[in-house]
Amino acid sequence: MSVDYSLNNPDTLTKYKTSASISHKVLEAVSGWCVDGANVLSICQKGDKLLDEEVAKVYKGKKISKGISHPTTVSPSSYITPYTPLSTDAEEAATVLKANEPVKIQLGAQIDGLGTIVCDTILIKADKDDDGEVSGREADLMLATYYANELLLRLMIPPGLMASGTEEEKKKAAAEKRPTATKITQMLETVAKSYECSIVEGTTSWLFERNEIEGKKKIVLLPTDKESRTEGVPEVGDVWGVEMGVSLGSGKTKTIDQRPTLHRRTTITYQLKRPSSRQTLSEIVKKFGNFPFSLRQLDDERAAKVGVVECVRSNVLRQYDICTDKDNAPVARLLTTIALTKNGIIRLGAPPQLDVSKYRTDKKISDEVILKILEQPTARSTGAKGKNKKKKKKPAKKAVDDEDESSSEEE
Repeated sequence: MSVDYSLNNPDTLTKYKTSASISHKVLEAVSGWCVDGANVLSICQKGDKLLDEEVAKVYKGKKISKGISHPTTVSPSSYITPYTPLSTDAEEAATVLKANEPVKIQLGAQIDGLGTIVCDTILIKADKDDDGEVSGREADLMLATYYANELLLRLMIPPGLMASGTEEEKKKAAAEKRPTATKITQMLETVAKSYECSIVEGTTSWLFERNEIEGKKKIVLLPTDKESRTEGVPEVGDVWGVEMGVSLGSGKTKTIDQRPTLHRRTTITYQLKRPSSRQTLSEIVKKFGNFPFSLRQLDDERAAKVGVVECVRSNVLRQYDICTDKDNAPVARLLTTIALTKNGIIRLGAPPQLDVSKYRTDKKISDEVILKILEQPTARSTGAKGKNKKKKKKPAKKAVDDEDESSSEEE
């Protein structure tokens, strides 16, 4: 009997939530380890160890796959793609975090092939006990990224899904046209430019499926080539990894001359010629399936560096090239795993909500259409009655409501 892995099966949502709770716990720990002078490699190693430990605690005795859906990566200031150095590359292994730089932390767990991935950006403090306000360009970057991400999440919701009023009004709302990929990009660029920032070109949100984090649908912002175009639209029943990337520079990217350390298996089969390649691929399939992995997670890192060469050349593995901002400008990035339900969005794996009151800038969003969308909830409340309502702040500084969790009781 085949298992129903759609959101119609309550067990599916439970597994997603279980993997998300692990991702959140490890993200919180890793964020705490990211301080001025901390070694990036050490943080990544400790993060993966904690992911493995937490995954081992759940679904004990069950004959299902479980593990890491994305290794711990810690990307310094201008790095855009997830970064995790190798211990056998001495120079990169010595990389440390620097005060005041925005650092992107990305990681995830999976239960039965149902993975959640989360990415958050934090500012490294010169004094780890400093919990004060942030101003200047760092504040602009964090606020632009936060509001652009909140806008994109709302634009993922199918027209009319959150509509209220009469049946006729609901039907009218449902009949509205979805914004095109170009329109979505334009609106997000408006948010970024309000803070004198830029959307990072090629920022991509993917449909998540079982054992697959790059599904049949995707939303690409500012695509760099014809192959990287938006395909499909978000629908109820989907799970997506929604990504937002914002730069203090132009948003243009460049691939740097550093060894790619992140890889993922493709669906292509090929008879590898070298025994070392076959051995490496066998270990990869057994440990990671189709999920991304770092070469440092393999038993013999040096052998893995040799073994993946033929695998990549024959397209059995995809390597993730390391990209940075073209101008070496600071970059912030967020990634949220969401489930689209009849009651709106459930944020399965999400970065912590930004406390916008701590970020001071004279810049703000003035576009009335965008401000109106940002005021909309992302989920319909189905939980306890009489919930305390938060006081409204200024429109461009409006904290987004936390109703997402209340929609988790859907069928």
